[in-house]
Amino acid sequence: MPRHTYRTFGQDFTIDKSLKLTRELGQGAYGIVCSAKPADDPNGKGVAVKKVTNVFSRSIVCKRALRELKLLRHFRNHKNIVCLYNLDIVDVNNFNEVYLYEELMECDMHQIIRSKQPLTDMHYQSFIYQTLCGLKYIHSANVLHRDLKPGNLLINADCELKICDFGLARGFSEDPERNAGFMTEYVATRWYRAPEIMLSVQSYSKAIDVWSVGCILAELLGGRPLFRGRDYVDQLNQILSVLGTPDEDTLSRIGSQRAQDYVRSLPAQPKLPFSKLFPEANPLALDLLDKLLAFDPDRRITVQEALEHEYLKLWHDPVDEMECPIPFDFSFETINDMDKLREIILNEVIDMRNEVSGARRPSQLDFTATTAVSVTGTAASTEYESAYDEVPKPQENLGNTDTADLEKELEYGLDALH
Repeated sequence: MPRHTYRTFGQDFTIDKSLKLTRELGQGAYGIVCSAKPADDPNGKGVAVKKVTNVFSRSIVCKRALRELKLLRHFRNHKNIVCLYNLDIVDVNNFNEVYLYEELMECDMHQIIRSKQPLTDMHYQSFIYQTLCGLKYIHSANVLHRDLKPGNLLINADCELKICDFGLARGFSEDPERNAGFMTEYVATRWYRAPEIMLSVQSYSKAIDVWSVGCILAELLGGRPLFRGRDYVDQLNQILSVLGTPDEDTLSRIGSQRAQDYVRSLPAQPKLPFSKLFPEANPLALDLLDKLLAFDPDRRITVQEALEHEYLKLWHDPVDEMECPIPFDFSFETINDMDKLREIILNEVIDMRNEVSGARRPSQLDFTATTAVSVTGTAASTEYESAYDEVPKPQENLGNTDTADLEKELEYGLDALH
């Protein structure tokens, strides 16, 4: 394709010449995002262009980029997952960055909540229902998103919601043995992290994403994150202060002995009714929240059960709740040779471009066929975190607890034990 190079965020940004860069949307550890519109039609609808930089600087960065583009290609037919329109590499003989042309949305849920604009219970229902529809499709391909949070839920003015950022996603098997070690390099935002990850419960399941949906619903109801831990020990304490002390059966399945001893050392705490935390909320919303945030993952509601919950009755439609027909292939995760990974990325780009130029879906593949502005996959900002008062750390009163080692185990879960 003919291209044009702009200068943005102190670096070259090379895009399709038929497009004109219109706005810098964001910059992060893995690249930059800008919006663009048709060069010959300033009123035309735009596209988000994401430049993933330094792809081959480290294996983890390379695999994250490959994982993102492969999963976006795999899920591009679902209306509640951000659509990938095209891929590009400027110099196929010597490249260290990949351009992703994605659906352009107006904002993300994090921005909406922070703006304090009034939302109704109908908004909450719609947002959670759409999130669950997208999540059902993802899970049906044997994929865990692992980083669901308001910043990764893109929304436009019509309240359409789309899940984005699959860089931390991993495969899932019903066989716990096959999931061993699959959480390596898990660095998702701790406020939305399921307790079984921190507590090294023997195996993880799709329930970790369901927990995140519960945290998102609570944030919609309360206008701020429910569990705002300053570190992982504090995060655990925040959860226990609301959900109460786990029963003996749940405690016995905590894989980390240090974490198990720590929880047992705390004073027994009763469960705090959500009706006290959210006195104005719809009782049905609180009932769903209670099921989404079950401490024990085995007792947590499933995505399908959540879709069928009375709170979402108005929206429930099996036509919208489709499953992905093909499981996702994570076999590339075992490849560590950078030249081989480079070849795989190049082939993905070539295949995508051939797909776009061949069997087209005009309403979704044309660069000019979407909505407005997008910030894809931005993490919760420090401004967001510091905006809330700090809560006391119960563990600070436990002088004989090695919180440094406990913090490490809670952060890395099973990986710390391995």
